[in-house]
Amino acid sequence: MNADRSGLLDRHLAFVEALRGAGLSVSLAEDLDAVAALSALHWTDRATVRDAFAATMVKKQSQRTTFDALFDVYFPAMVGEGAAGEGDGEEQPAQVRDNATALADFRDRLAEQLEAGEIDEAELRRMAAEMVGTFGAMPGRGPGLSSWSAYTALQRVAPQELVDRLVAGLMSESVGEEEATRRANRRIGSFTQMVEDDARRRIAEEKGPDHVAEVAIRPSIDKLAFMAARRTDLDEMRKEIFPLARRLATRLAKEQHSRHARTAPLDFRRTVRASIATGGVPITTHHRPKRPHRSDLVVLCDVSGSVANFASFTLLFVFALREVFQSMRAFTFIDHVHEVTPHFRPGADPVDVLADLSASASHAALWGRTNYGRAFTKFDELHADALTPKTTLLILGDARSNYSDLHEETLRRLAGSVRRSFWLNPEHTRNWGTGDSAAPTYADIVPMIECRNLAQLSEFVHDLAW
Repeated sequence: MNADRSGLLDRHLAFVEALRGAGLSVSLAEDLDAVAALSALHWTDRATVRDAFAATMVKKQSQRTTFDALFDVYFPAMVGEGAAGEGDGEEQPAQVRDNATALADFRDRLAEQLEAGEIDEAELRRMAAEMVGTFGAMPGRGPGLSSWSAYTALQRVAPQELVDRLVAGLMSESVGEEEATRRANRRIGSFTQMVEDDARRRIAEEKGPDHVAEVAIRPSIDKLAFMAARRTDLDEMRKEIFPLARRLATRLAKEQHSRHARTAPLDFRRTVRASIATGGVPITTHHRPKRPHRSDLVVLCDVSGSVANFASFTLLFVFALREVFQSMRAFTFIDHVHEVTPHFRPGADPVDVLADLSASASHAALWGRTNYGRAFTKFDELHADALTPKTTLLILGDARSNYSDLHEETLRRLAGSVRRSFWLNPEHTRNWGTGDSAAPTYADIVPMIECRNLAQLSEFVHDLAW
């Protein structure tokens, strides 16, 4: 029994470290709270254990997907082939070989389950385990490679092809085509997630949960790299932009107030007058109003190719913080410069703003190839009046300029005309200077900072606001 408890404690500690590695800031106090909560629960009820962990360690809903994925890796619902479900003890049929007959039979059974009026999630999970075990096995692979693949299983079964069948079935029940398609895609998507979960479970048994946590679990949304985000991730990021900006703005306001209280000049007359109420002892000091310093902000961002998502979300985030700055102007470029400031109108819907930015990207290109040197030259020719000695210049992009003339002297002149300048690069620092990257050259002129996710963006803007 003591050995079992020791094993559970080790698994708990490894789980907490994996959560931290994925971007969830679990404190020691929260770790202890989780242990205290679990000590009052029965470990035989997996759902209750999951909820207890989540209640003590998950701070916001956007982290729940990452939490659930890691929980399933460290505390799996099934072991081995998973045929017996969550310990129901029923005898299951022997494993079926992967062949055309088995594939056709499985597709029919899967379609029947997905078409059912009441979805049996437990049965679908058993089918997901069967699908990975039968159609996702990859025995005999080389060292370091897993024997299981959700991708292979999904390619073999091709559940997306079942969508038409599901849509037809739902429409026969007087459901409109649009709604039927939405329901079918939702059911297929949910089952696909179950298949991916089971593949991770098997790989965790084969290579250990720490390996899966490191290479297969997507980090929380604020730690997810902009350039690795999928469509669903982008939607979630968009929802996080404004709440994140509001939290940061509130924090900045408190810090500025605290700093003002420490540095503003003493108002001697008001302090003495107030001390009368305390017998002449100046318990409360009063300070003269000090006008807060707020700089102008000019943002110049690359909207080409893979960095377009990074540029759009960074612009939207800075826009959400516009009250922190005296004024803000934004420009996009590929090889030509286009001002997009009018898109950031007060009260604008973030979805509309991103759509407008995407549409305006065509104005930022004449030749269709990223050319930083030409963009800097055009900005200097057309918009140099936007820069003043009290301006902060912020450049967004990966500094990949297709081996074109970099026009370093133009960037040096732009940077020299402002109060300060920064460059946010969405690529990892190890990639700077590789291929057509001019990052090292430009970094000698403008301080370049790695900014691959929302967390790094938030930290930078906090420093920028001072």
